Amino acid sequence: MTWQRQLKEGNVQPHIATRREIDDLRSVVQRNLADASLQRLSADNRLGLAYEAALVACKMVVHASGYRVRSGIGGAHATTLECALIALGRSSAARLQFFDSIRRRRNTLSYDVAGTVSDHDAGDALRQATTFVATVETWLKTHAPGLA
Repeated sequence: MTWQRQLKEGNVQPHIATRREIDDLRSVVQRNLADASLQRLSADNRLGLAYEAALVACKMVVHASGYRVRSGIGGAHATTLECALIALGRSSAARLQFFDSIRRRRNTLSYDVAGTVSDHDAGDALRQATTFVATVETWLKTHAPGLA
């Protein structure tokens, strides 16, 4: 997948990110990571919050790359993950696939069944998200220093 293909398919539109916008997104990421570490929350919700932190970090990358995922499209979360892969490159593929698997699992947790996430799974999601956010911050410093 390429940016040109995402544009042609109507999944993204050009976007000029601002430092304030990225900082606002960064604060959402940090809040979600902090909340995902709260042991008093269910493992289901901790996993969901870790996923949301990673998803917002992906949004930061997409915006810093000069695009935004169009509002109202079906599969916006999957598209955001795909677009992050375009920007970050193959070195992030395994981690983004991990978050895509959580995306699918989260849909079931949110709407169909509760209590299927273990503490280990929630902790792993938090560790993966925390590492991923650090990768995004490094990427921003290199590829969009004015937004870092």
